[in-house]
Amino acid sequence: MMDAMLLTLRLVVGLLVAGHGAQKLFGWFGGHGIAGTAGWLESMRFRPARLWAWLAGIAEFGGGVLFAAGLFSPLGSIGIASSMLTAIVRAHWPKVWATDHGFELPLTYLVVALTVGGTGPGAYSLDTALRTGLSGSLTAVMVIVALVGWIVGLTISAARPAQPQSGT
Repeated sequence: MMDAMLLTLRLVVGLLVAGHGAQKLFGWFGGHGIAGTAGWLESMRFRPARLWAWLAGIAEFGGGVLFAAGLFSPLGSIGIASSMLTAIVRAHWPKVWATDHGFELPLTYLVVALTVGGTGPGAYSLDTALRTGLSGSLTAVMVIVALVGWIVGLTISAARPAQPQSGT
């Protein structure tokens, strides 16, 4: 029963997060694609905005699909967690509730991703079926690299001044 519940949790959260990534990458589900996402990120002082749009879209779409499938665990969890941490820190903080554009939803996705990443995807996963998954040491290295990359990236992005528009 627990494995069936993990599957349900992975499918719902993973596909919802993948949908957010598809909005950013492809403009699906009412999204704005890379150009629109880059413009939105530029307005929040992410530099270079187009790179951040690609990173956010890939982390959410790819992370969500891997998470839902339970494939190469915990890589999907790392992608989701990276994107949600960024959303909390740069887009929603210090507001809490979704009705106030707060961090309630990204925090929920973050906690689910970290929990499933820590427990494993369960028996009903592609990792179990294909006997894949990442070793503990490789996972530790990936988490450290992702965390360092996240901190450095956000620090550099926040420190870069806006570039003047051409012709102004």
